[in-house]
Order: sequence, then C-alpha cells, then structure tokens
Amino acid sequence: QVQLVESGGGLVQAGGSLSLSCVASGRTFEIYSMGWFRQVPGKEREFVACITWIGSSTKHADSVKGRFTISRDNAKNTLYLQMDSLKVDDTAVYYCAASQTPGITTNRESYDYWGQGTQVTVSS
Repeated sequence: QVQLVESGGGLVQAGGSLSLSCVASGRTFEIYSMGWFRQVPGKEREFVACITWIGSSTKHADSVKGRFTISRDNAKNTLYLQMDSLKVDDTAVYYCAASQTPGITTNRESYDYWGQGTQVTVSS
C-alpha cells in the first residue's frame, strides 16, 4: 500500500501562484509515476500533470502548459505542483496519485493510489 497526503491548497487571486505538495509513504518502491489531477463538482476528474518516479519524464495538460510545473524530490518522497498565472478556471479539488504501471501515463484509470485532495480556489 502507498499513502498519499496533499497540502498547499488555498485561496488566491487570479494571476497569483500556489504550490502543492504530496508526501508518499508506505511501499513507495512500487511507484513508477505520480500525477496531479483535478475535479470540479459535476465533472470528471481530469489530468493535470505527471512525472516518472525515476528519471525526469514529465507531461502536462495543454490547459496548464507554461503555467504549472510538476516536480519531485525522491529523498523526501514528495511530489510538487508549482502553479503560476492562476486562472479562475483552475479552481478545483486537486488530487495526487501514484501509479504502479510501468512508464508514464495520463490515464487516471492507471493510477492505483489517491490522496484525499486539496481545494484550490482562484478568485477574479
């Protein structure tokens, strides 16, 4: 089992920045990649960004490219999401996820473990 705990959400004005963190514990050696997803009420959970646990491959959704950056610190078992130039449309609950599937994937069905989520609210 892998446990994931997110932190760093909050309220920010449009154009501002926030940084999310996700600490992984448990059988972290089983992780191949980790990702961030977000969800608003009434909509499906959507991919934001992902990164391989070993190596440096990353992917970002088109909607956040150039504004969000995913990174990780293996020594701290921590995943990060730096969010700049935030827009009102970025308002959502953000979830950290870990995948045991080899490679890197944007498909939420390939993620095996999920955090509890952290609310990000961007005001106009």
